[in-house]
Amino acid sequence: MYKLVQIRNEILAHILDLEFEPFKYEDGEELVMDTETIQEADSDTQAQLILLAASHHNIEPLRILLRTGSASVQDPETGFTPLHAAIAACQPSPDHSINGKSHNGHVDGATDGDHGSAAESGVEAAAKTMRLLLQNGAIWNDVDTNNETPGCLALRLDLRELYEIMVDAGVRAEMLLNRLDEYEQLAGEDDGEDKEQGSDEETEKNGEVDTQSNDQQLDLNDDANDSPEINNEDYLQSSLHFQDGRILDSAGNGVMMAWETDLMKRSADLLVPRSGLRILNIGHGMGIIDTFFQNKSPSAHYIIEAHPGVLERMRKDGWYDKPTVTIHEGRWQDVVPNIIEQGILFDAIYFDTFAEDYKALRDFFSDCIIGLLDDGGKFGFFNGLGADRQICYDVYGKVLEMDLFEAGFDTEWETLPVPYMEKGEWEGMKRRYWSLREYKLPTCEFIGAFNQHKTGLLLLTSTLALRAPNGHEPTPRHSESPNQQPAAVSPAVKAGVAASKDE
Repeated sequence: MYKLVQIRNEILAHILDLEFEPFKYEDGEELVMDTETIQEADSDTQAQLILLAASHHNIEPLRILLRTGSASVQDPETGFTPLHAAIAACQPSPDHSINGKSHNGHVDGATDGDHGSAAESGVEAAAKTMRLLLQNGAIWNDVDTNNETPGCLALRLDLRELYEIMVDAGVRAEMLLNRLDEYEQLAGEDDGEDKEQGSDEETEKNGEVDTQSNDQQLDLNDDANDSPEINNEDYLQSSLHFQDGRILDSAGNGVMMAWETDLMKRSADLLVPRSGLRILNIGHGMGIIDTFFQNKSPSAHYIIEAHPGVLERMRKDGWYDKPTVTIHEGRWQDVVPNIIEQGILFDAIYFDTFAEDYKALRDFFSDCIIGLLDDGGKFGFFNGLGADRQICYDVYGKVLEMDLFEAGFDTEWETLPVPYMEKGEWEGMKRRYWSLREYKLPTCEFIGAFNQHKTGLLLLTSTLALRAPNGHEPTPRHSESPNQQPAAVSPAVKAGVAASKDE
C-alpha cells in the first residue's frame, strides 16, 4: 500500500510541476495506472492524468482513464485538450515550445542522429492516441487559450498526417449533424401535429443540443463573444452602406468586397465560355459577377435579389433597363419555384447569398437545380464556408464535395491565390470573413449517367419538390428551428442518383 501511495504522490507531483516525463519504476519498468488508483482520483486530478497520458501517447492508461473520464477535458492554464496535448508532444524542436513552455515539446529521448525515426514514431503514436480520443467523444474544434483547434496546432507545426486526422474528424462530425437534421425533419413530417404538441421537456432537450452545436462553431471565431449571430431575416431588414469597394450592413458586417473580383471573373469564364447562353444568378450584391456575365452577351440573364437596398442600387445603376436582364425581387426560396413551374432552364447558374447557412446552399443544389439547369449546363457558387480558419475551410470543402456528388454533380476544384489585402481594407468591419491565402473555386456539372434520369425527374421535381411549405420560412444562419425549410423531394432525387450509380 505504501508503494502505491508513493507512486501516486509521484504522479501528482509531476502533474503539479507540469513535468511531462514518462513514469517508470527504478528497474525501468513502465508505470501502469490501475483502475483503483484512477477511480480514487478527484475530477481535476483525473483530467490532468488524461492530459498526461495523451501527451505521452500512453494508449492503455488512457483507455482506462477514459472509462470514467472525458476525452474533452481542458488544461486550465493552456486550454489544451487531450487532442492538443497529443499533437503538441510531436513538436519537432524544443526551441519552438508551445506558449513558452516545454511540457508539450519535442519527442523525448531523441538525439541528433535519430531525430527522424523518433519523430516518425512519435507521429504514429500520436495518430493512434488521437483516434482513441475521437472514438471516445473528443471534440474536433475545441480551442485552447491561443484560439487554436487541435487541427490548427497540427497545421502550424507542419504535422500533415495529424492535421488530416482532424479534418476527417470534422467532416464526420458535420456530416452526422447534417444527417441528424434531415432525420429530425422526416420525423416532423411523419409525426404531424403530434410533434408540434410535444412535451416541453423534449423541446428544451432539442434546443439544448442545437445550442451546443452552434456554440462549438462560434468558438472558432476570435470575436465570437462580441459578434451576435447574423441571420437572413435581420440582414434583409437592415440598411446597407455602399462604400468604396465594399458593402456593409447596419451592424458592420462585410456583405461583399472588391477583392472578390478576380475570383468572380474566373467563375464567370468557366461557367459561361461563350456568348448566347442563358444565365441565372442568385444574389446580386455589388454586381461584380453579373457585370462579367453581361460582358458574355447572354441571350437571357435572370437575377434574383432580396435586399431592398441592393434593388434600389440596381435601379440607379440601370440594371432594370438592360434588354436581356430579368430581375426577380425576393428570396430565392420564393422565386425559384415559380421559375421552375414555367419550365425555364439555364446554361449557367451562380449562387452567392448572404446570411444563410450551409443548409440553404445544400437545399438549393440538392433539390432545386435539377429543375433549373439544362443538360450540359454548369453550376458555381461562392465558396466561403469556414474561410476564417483553414481547417474549417478544408472540412466544409470535403463535406461539399460529398454532398454535391450525392446530388448528382461532378465538381472540378481550381485553387486560386487570394489577392493581397491591406490591413485597412477590413477597417470598420466587425470581423473578417476571409483570412486564407487560397480560394478553392468549384465548377459543377451533372454526372453523365445522372443526366439520363434527369428528364424524367424534372416533371416530378416541378410538381412536388418545390411546393412551398405553408407558414414556414427557410432556415437562416444558425437557426435552431429544423422544421423551417423549403419543401423537398430528396428521396426522388436520390433515387435518380442511386439508379444512375447502378448503371
